[in-house]
Amino acid sequence: MENIANSSWFVPVLAVIMGVGLLGLLVYIIPGLTIIWLAVLVYGIVSGFNVGSGILFGVITLLMVGGSLIDNLFMGAQAKKTGASWLSIIVALVAGIAGTFILPPFGGLLFAAVGILLVEWIRKRDLAGGAKSAGGILKGCGLAVVTRFGIGVLMIGLWAAWVAWL
Repeated sequence: MENIANSSWFVPVLAVIMGVGLLGLLVYIIPGLTIIWLAVLVYGIVSGFNVGSGILFGVITLLMVGGSLIDNLFMGAQAKKTGASWLSIIVALVAGIAGTFILPPFGGLLFAAVGILLVEWIRKRDLAGGAKSAGGILKGCGLAVVTRFGIGVLMIGLWAAWVAWL
């Protein structure tokens, strides 16, 4: 493994993979944070772990897990601010997951917005209120994309520090 770790192509290839992961954060079908994390894991396995790199890898892992949960938290929180019920938020979550597979790459977002719109419209008999909740889901999604992108940049930065100094 030491031959691979010391080769001239290893780090640049991982950097490109991480770049693809970072761009994947802008499209829901590609699990960008997971791709970045896996590239860091491969680097750690090939180059070896020590105390400092183990701590950095632990922080990168926590960032990946937290960043993966942020979508649902931000989308649900923004929808809740508009008065959406928990039932609507759960339906939107399930519809979003289904939509990701039915109509990639943006089906998840579309299905989540339509799901919350329909449930809130039926629940309140108010199309404008349902639209407001759908807007909340979309706003939460936008905030989540920006946040996940920042987390991805931070993960890559921590890996770069690992490569440079550990």
